[in-house]
Amino acid sequence: MNANELLISLELGLIYGIAAMGIYLTFRIIDFADLTCDGSFVLGAAVSAVLIKAGFHPLIALLMSGIAGGCAGLCTGILNIYFKVGDILSGILVAYMLYSVNLKIMAGTPNIALIDINTLFTALNPLVVLMLLAIGAWLSISFILSTDFGLALRSLGQNKRLALNCGINLSKMTLLGLVLSNGLIGVSGSLFSQHQGFADISQGLGTIIIGFASVMIGEKLLPYRSVWITILSCLVGSIIYRIILALALHSEWLGLQTQDLNLITGILVVVTMWLPPLKIISKRSKK
Repeated sequence: MNANELLISLELGLIYGIAAMGIYLTFRIIDFADLTCDGSFVLGAAVSAVLIKAGFHPLIALLMSGIAGGCAGLCTGILNIYFKVGDILSGILVAYMLYSVNLKIMAGTPNIALIDINTLFTALNPLVVLMLLAIGAWLSISFILSTDFGLALRSLGQNKRLALNCGINLSKMTLLGLVLSNGLIGVSGSLFSQHQGFADISQGLGTIIIGFASVMIGEKLLPYRSVWITILSCLVGSIIYRIILALALHSEWLGLQTQDLNLITGILVVVTMWLPPLKIISKRSKK
């Protein structure tokens, strides 16, 4: 693996690290098995590409992608809370319906090219831009989760009965958690489309698995309770995940090809779940 491939892995790790933060919010913070992300990721990419093609500033496109992703999360929450659809099924339904919505946004075309069009990465170094955005997302989410609102949000995943007894509106908090989560995923999709120079209807496939892998790797490497560290672990896990993929695909002795990507990801998730946290490993090594 050469320097250019390592650089691309770092950039993609930062992009998907933002999506991993969103997935962490639902699965770990509010304990909601949300599968909307495959659709909201493409939604963010589609909205961003269409707006940039229409002449809007890339930052505005990024903001609108986050809002669009948040709306997708809101729809999932409404199905779950007011229509009594299960959390997994509500996410699947919204992601399924978003396929048609995304095609509508993209005017019926399966992909939109952003060739010779200014994006966030046209005049600035992509790695620097992504580092600033990823660090900004990490600091913002960590700060939010440290506030009274964040503590109320975190109580959903810890003990719903206790949260209810403390006067916390579970429905409202679940909706806000889903909006915040999918908003981050929509931003990640926007960054991905601008970074790659195109938006495609199939870009979101596997987002949930990639996010899971990133979260679990980060949790194993940084097994701490601090909310600042746990959110940071999503970024770290995403970067490590991308580097491992790059090393596996570019190792001649393994003989792996691009079509083996899903197999590598699945094996990586299984191995990560099997391995104990880094802190436990270090204690055993000392003994």
